Amino acid sequence: MHMAEQMTMQAFYGGYPETREASGTSWQPESSPMEGVHFTAAGWDLMAHGYVFGIYDHQGGKRGKDKSFSTSMFMLMGDRKAGPGILGFRSMLSLDPLMGKRGYPLLFQTGETYDGIHPLIDRQHPHDFFMEEAVTYSLPLSEKSSLFGYFGLPGEPALGPPAFMHRFSAMDNPEAPLSHHWLDSTHITFGVATLGYIFGNFKIDASVFRGREPNENRWEMESPKFDSYSARLTFNPTENLSFQGSYGYLDSPEQLEPSVDIARITASAIYNRDFKNGVWQTTFAWGRNDKKPGLDTNAFLLESALNFSKTHTWFSRFEYVQKDELFVEGDPMAGKSYDVKKFTLGYVYDFPEWNNLQLGLGSSYSIHFISKTLEEVYSRLPQSYLVFVRVKL
Repeated sequence: MHMAEQMTMQAFYGGYPETREASGTSWQPESSPMEGVHFTAAGWDLMAHGYVFGIYDHQGGKRGKDKSFSTSMFMLMGDRKAGPGILGFRSMLSLDPLMGKRGYPLLFQTGETYDGIHPLIDRQHPHDFFMEEAVTYSLPLSEKSSLFGYFGLPGEPALGPPAFMHRFSAMDNPEAPLSHHWLDSTHITFGVATLGYIFGNFKIDASVFRGREPNENRWEMESPKFDSYSARLTFNPTENLSFQGSYGYLDSPEQLEPSVDIARITASAIYNRDFKNGVWQTTFAWGRNDKKPGLDTNAFLLESALNFSKTHTWFSRFEYVQKDELFVEGDPMAGKSYDVKKFTLGYVYDFPEWNNLQLGLGSSYSIHFISKTLEEVYSRLPQSYLVFVRVKL
C-alpha cells in the first residue's frame, strides 16, 4: 500500500480532472477542492474522506427544541483500469442513526416519518447507515467523449445538484437545507441504475430508481424497485462554473402519502473560485415539486462559503420555501402552503492538520421570516443557533 495525500485519482466517468465529480454522477466546478486522503492498494487508486460533527442545537420559538447530537459520514471510493474502460466503486456510511429515529430539531423542516405513522415536522430525519454502495464503469469513446453506467444500492439518481454534504458551499454548515426535499433528497435511494454520455463539457445522464424515500429503520438495506425515472443535463463552461437542469418523476415517495406522486424539476448554478490561500464557492438552486394530486410548491436556495488560509471559513445560506407539510391532517391549518424564508450565517475556525485530521470549532445563527398566520404558532421571527466541533479527514 502506498499513501500520498497529494496524489490524484483518475475521474470515474470521463477524461477530465477528478475534481469535476461530486456525489453520485453529478458534476461541480473543476476548481472545487477535493478533501481526503489518497492511496493505492492492489492496483486500485483510492480516496478516503469523512467527518464527525458534535453539535448543540437550539431551535427557538414556541415550536423550538434543544438537542445535543452527532452527525457523521465516512466515504471510501476507488477505481482502476478494467479492459478498455474504468471500473469504480463508491461506499459511504453514516452513524446518524445513533441520534434516534426522530432526528434533530430543525424549524420548518418536514419530510419522512419516525415510526411509519407520524410525520417528522420541525425536525430533520437522520441519514441511513448505508448512504451509498455503488459500482461504476466508464468507456472512453474519444479524447472528449465517454459512456458510463452507475448502479447503487443505495445510490443517487441523476436528479438535482450535488447533495448538500458534498457541496463546498454547504459542507461546513451542519444543518440540512429546508429545500432538501425539493433539490437533493433522492441522494439516498435504495435502487438506482444510471446511464450517461459525456462530450467535452456536457454530460447527459438518466436514471431509473425507487421513488419511495427510506423508511424509519435507518440501519437496514431496503429492497430495490425501479418505478421512477429522471434525466439531467449538465454543462461546465469553465473550470469555475457548473450548471445543471433536471426532471424526475417519483412514484409514491412519501410513506404516509402512498397515493401521491411527485414530478420534480430542478435547476442550479455553482460558481467556485480558487485563489491564493483560499477558496470561495456559491450555489444557487431552484426546485419545484408538483404533487399528483396535491399542491405545487417551489424552493430557492442561495448559499456560499469562503475559506482562507485553511483556517477560517465563513458560510451563509438564504432559502425561500413553500411549505405544505407543517400541520397534520385534521388541523385547521393543514392542507395549505406557507412561505418561509430563512437566513443563516456561520463561522468555523480550523486548527492545523495533524496526521491527516483537522479539528474545527464553529457556530451558526439563523433567523426565520414568516407570515403572521405562522407567527401565532411559531412566534415572531423565530431564531436558532448551533455550536459545534468538527473533525474531518
